[in-house]
Amino acid sequence: MRSQRQLRVGEEIKHAISSVLMKGDLPLPLEFRNVPITVSEVRISPDLKNASIFVIPLGGKNLNEIVNAMNDHKGFFRFALGKAVSLKFVPEIKFLPDTSFDEANKIEQILMSPEVARDLK
Repeated sequence: MRSQRQLRVGEEIKHAISSVLMKGDLPLPLEFRNVPITVSEVRISPDLKNASIFVIPLGGKNLNEIVNAMNDHKGFFRFALGKAVSLKFVPEIKFLPDTSFDEANKIEQILMSPEVARDLK
């Protein structure tokens, strides 16, 4: 269970990283610079020193490549985060792929399968 402080700081970081992504001045490879990226969730440690940022590009294409490129340039994002939020310490950040949409789609396909429909009758 995350504390209210963790949730609040996580949301603040989410908005700050989202605004950096919207500005578009990213040090990413050229093929990823114009890809819209969504920050779906930020999970922060209880001591507020580590943040896991879950991202997904529009359409979900090149997910792992984009996440790796963002992790390669996390110093840029951390610097921008330090300017955007007022925290005692700027947390270490790690970008992770958001696979929740894939999981939801998988569950939906299972629920729509003929075997499950047969069991519901």
